[in-house]
Amino acid sequence: MTTFMINGRAIDVDAAPDTPLLWVIREHLKLTGTKFGCGIAQCGACTVHIDGTPTRSCVTWLDDVAGREVTTIEGLSPDGNHPLQRAWIAEQVPQCGYCQSGQIMQAAALLEHNPNPTREQIVDHMEGNICRCGTYVRIISAIQRAAQEG
Repeated sequence: MTTFMINGRAIDVDAAPDTPLLWVIREHLKLTGTKFGCGIAQCGACTVHIDGTPTRSCVTWLDDVAGREVTTIEGLSPDGNHPLQRAWIAEQVPQCGYCQSGQIMQAAALLEHNPNPTREQIVDHMEGNICRCGTYVRIISAIQRAAQEG
């Protein structure tokens, strides 16, 4: 058994210590907002926060989160009313939508540490989160909007 916090609640998971956190989140806990993209930490679709730091859950083992706090897209705002989620809708960011939870989780970490980032800081921070549809301009606009609405 591995014990950790997820979205503000303590849980025990009975899985092998080397199980990827992504599969624990999706299969054991049935929180399907976090997506499987590449499986090698290159695309960002599986991004969650561990103790507030954006982390690729596809290459993070269950044992690595023992006693720690994990936040998924479902825990960012239980009612979907986080400033980034509102800005994503207002800026019409999603096309296929597959990468969006990872994009939002990466952006949330940026705004947590830098509530008013420059465009360059946004681009630098978001590098590595891939959008197959190429909505990068709208992603940047949504982050800027969320920063203004903060």
